[in-house]
Amino acid sequence: MRCVLVSKSLDLRGYLGAQFLRAAGRIEIVNHPHHGPATDIRLAVAWHPPDDAFDHYPNLQAVCSIGAGVDNILTCPSLRPDVEVIRVVDPAQAQMMSGFVAWHVIGHQRRFAAYQAQQREERWQRLALRRAQDVPVGILGFGEIGRTVATDLAQLGFPVMAWSRTAKETPPGISGFAGAAGLDAMLGQTEVLVNLLPLTPETRGILNRTTFARMYRGGYLIQVGRGEHLVEADLLAALESGQLAGAALDVFATEPLAPRHPFWRHPRIVVTPHDACEVSVEAIGATFRATAEAIRAGRRPPHSIDRARGY
Repeated sequence: MRCVLVSKSLDLRGYLGAQFLRAAGRIEIVNHPHHGPATDIRLAVAWHPPDDAFDHYPNLQAVCSIGAGVDNILTCPSLRPDVEVIRVVDPAQAQMMSGFVAWHVIGHQRRFAAYQAQQREERWQRLALRRAQDVPVGILGFGEIGRTVATDLAQLGFPVMAWSRTAKETPPGISGFAGAAGLDAMLGQTEVLVNLLPLTPETRGILNRTTFARMYRGGYLIQVGRGEHLVEADLLAALESGQLAGAALDVFATEPLAPRHPFWRHPRIVVTPHDACEVSVEAIGATFRATAEAIRAGRRPPHSIDRARGY
């Protein structure tokens, strides 16, 4: 069995490194496009594959993403319906994301942006303090990462709510919501909204004027899902009207963010370059090995996504 590395935007061989390639064991790894015999290529590791990439590999059985998100693979026109798509689950990634989100939640609670502005003006003025208990946080998406983020914020004292497409069991201290009615109910109690959703046709554009209007006035958005979740003009309008006090944006519909984009210099937007967290090479390697073993044994690989749901 051989594995092909497929990406139009990233040197996967260089990104994964020699340690990953050595860990492949009995699997020969080739680069796409592969010009030799392709019938024994049954596994791929991919990130933003070219549109026709999978047409070249008729016996392909599974494609491993190098991240938790798989929308860049699912939208590839040459991906056949019978090919399994595998996401990476990495506890270290969830912990890293949780720290990033907590940084912004606390920054909003403690008004750090206002203090930074005062520093630039050389102005000494204490602002009224708010308890964590007075800043309710709503989380969109309650998968592996969402669960870690919610649990950690609850331990810091924030009232935490979590929304998912279907009802999920939540640990003590976290209120769960599901479905369209649940989303409305959660947003009506939310000051800080954290987006951790996967990108699907149903979630595209979910961060829009209607969503923002349902939140507490003066709320805050932390956008770490996918760029296509956000309607950019609606965010700018919500900031202009004061419905939102600020936003932290780590993902964008077009990356890198274009020069002179209004987000760059907006006084109430924090921009980071899709750097909230990353999957470790070790986790990618573990997922790759587990997928290869499952294919050899004729089993469905672990962490295979539900193609109908998109995650």
